[in-house]
Amino acid sequence: MSRTRTALLAALALVAGAAGTAMAAVPDDVGAQAIPCTVDYKVQNQWSTGFTTAVTITNNSAAKSSWAVKWSYAGNQTVTNGWNSRITQSGSTVTAANETYNGTLATGASVSFGFQASYSGTNALPTTFTLDGVTCNVDDGGGGPTNPPGPGTKVDNPYAGAKVYVNPEWSAKAAAEPGGSRISNQPTGVWLDRIAAIEGVGSGMGLRDHLDEALRQKGSGELAIQLVIYNLPGRDCAALASNGELGPTEIGRYKTEYIDPIAAILADAKYAGLRIVTTVEIDSLPNLVTNTGSRPTATPQCDVMKANGNYVKGVGYALNKLGDVGNVYNYVDAGHHGWIGWDDNFGASATTFKEAATAEGATVNDVHGFITNTANYSALKENNFSINDSVAGKSVRESKWVDWNRYVDELSFAQAFRNQLVSVGFNSNIGMLIDTSRNGWGGSARPTGPGATTSVDTYVDGGRYDRRLNTGNWCNQSGAGLGERPKAAPEAGIDAYVWMKPPGESDGSSSAIPNNEGKGFDRMCDPTYTGNPRNNNNMSGALANAPISGHWFSAQFQQLMQNAYPAL
Repeated sequence: MSRTRTALLAALALVAGAAGTAMAAVPDDVGAQAIPCTVDYKVQNQWSTGFTTAVTITNNSAAKSSWAVKWSYAGNQTVTNGWNSRITQSGSTVTAANETYNGTLATGASVSFGFQASYSGTNALPTTFTLDGVTCNVDDGGGGPTNPPGPGTKVDNPYAGAKVYVNPEWSAKAAAEPGGSRISNQPTGVWLDRIAAIEGVGSGMGLRDHLDEALRQKGSGELAIQLVIYNLPGRDCAALASNGELGPTEIGRYKTEYIDPIAAILADAKYAGLRIVTTVEIDSLPNLVTNTGSRPTATPQCDVMKANGNYVKGVGYALNKLGDVGNVYNYVDAGHHGWIGWDDNFGASATTFKEAATAEGATVNDVHGFITNTANYSALKENNFSINDSVAGKSVRESKWVDWNRYVDELSFAQAFRNQLVSVGFNSNIGMLIDTSRNGWGGSARPTGPGATTSVDTYVDGGRYDRRLNTGNWCNQSGAGLGERPKAAPEAGIDAYVWMKPPGESDGSSSAIPNNEGKGFDRMCDPTYTGNPRNNNNMSGALANAPISGHWFSAQFQQLMQNAYPAL
C-alpha cells in the first residue's frame, strides 16, 4: 500500500525551492485545469546510503487509461525497488509507469506509488516532472510556473508559528454563556463522531464548511485545524456513553463511508495550505490492553473488538488513508496516565499502537505523534508531591490515589510514554499533545502546598490538584476547571497543549436519554453510581442533569470557568 499523497505534495514544495515553508494554493484565477498535472514527491526516510520516497500524481487533463511519469536526478540516485508502479531507470532518468490495476486516471484523480533508492553525497530533489510527456506543476497556458497546490515540507510541529482554528459553532455557544467571551476565541477540536458529521447533516457545519472557514481565518499566515476522527466499529467498548453508530463488524462501512470521504475532502488542493491535525480514534486501542481477557476490568464488548481486530484495522486504515494527504498530521490517542501508566499497561499499550500503525497499509511514518488526556481530567503537573517521595516509611506509589502507578500527572507520563513509543519503533521526532481543556482544578479547592505527613495518604490527598475520587472517573467530573490555554511547544517533546475536547460539551448523560446518535447510558455518568473495578468502586463524581455526550452542558461550562487554572 502506498502513502503517496502526503509525500508527493511535500515534494512539490521542495521542488519549488520552499523547503520548510508551506506553499500557497493556486489562486482562483489560475484554475486547476491550467496546470495539466501535479506531482508530489516526498522523501519519507533518509539515511547515509539510501532513502524511501512517496510520489502522488494528480491528473487535471483528459482521463487516461495508462500513464507514465518521468524525472531526472542531478546526483547518483539509483532506484532499487518500488511498489504500485513499474519503475525503470536509464542513467539519471527514471520512468514510473502504471501497473495493470492502477492505469485508469480520471480527470481530477490521483494515483500514488513509492520506491526505495540508494545514493551517496547529496540527495538533491528532482526539479521537473512530466506525465505522458507533459510538464507538471506549471501552467500550460503560457503563464510560466505557478505555486503547486500541495503543501511544503511537513514541519516538525504543526502548531509552531501557526494560528489554530476557532470553531465558530463552539465559539458562539461559549460566547452566549455569562462570562464565556473570555474564552470563546480559543481553538478547540472539531469532532467527526458519525458519518453525518462529514456533511453536517442535522448537525450544522460539515467538514468542508469548517475547512473553508479555516481558510478564511488563515489569511496570509499559517493555520492548523484540529479534527477528531472518532467513529470506529464497536466504538468505546468499555463506556456506553460514547458508543457509536457502527456495529462491531462494520469495518467496511467505516472505511468506505467514513474514512474515505474524509480523506477525499482533506486531499482537495483547495485546502493544501492548511495544517490539518487529526487525532485518531479516542479511547480505542488502550481498551484492547486494559479491558480484555481475564482482567477484572474486562468487558465482553472489548473482548469482541480484540478478537475481530477491527480496532487495529480501523486505526491502521485511517492512518494510511489520512497519512497519504500531504498536509495532514496524524496524532494517535494514547489514553492518559491514570489508564496506562501502570507497568502492565505501559509497554503493552505502546506495542498495540505499533501494531495498529503498521496495519492496513499504514507505516510509522503515517504517525506524526500522539495525544494524551483527550476529554479527560488528569492534572498537567502535580507540584506538591512526586512519584519518588516517601512518607511514614511508604512510597507515594503505595497511596490509595497513586495505587502503584508510575506517574502522578500527564506531563511526566506523556514525556515518558513518548520515549517508550520511540523504543518500539516509532520515529524519534514524534511529538505529543496534551488535552488541557478540563484539567486545571483551580478554584478554592486547589491545594497550596503538600498534605500532612501523618501518612502517605494524607500527604498525597492533601496536596494533589486533581480532586477526583479516582483517576478512573471520566464523566463530567464535579469540581473540574479549565487548564492551561492552548499553546505550542510548551515543554520538551510536547508539540502543544490543546483543547481537543471543547469545554462545555458533555461526556455523557446522567440518566438514560433516547437519541438517534447511537449513544448509550453509562452509569459512570450517574452521580449516584457507586463504581466498578475500573474506578476501584468509588462514587462516579459526575455532575447531575447532564445531556448526552457532545451536547452542550451549561452548568459544566460555568463550573469549568469558575475553577480555571490559570484563572480567567
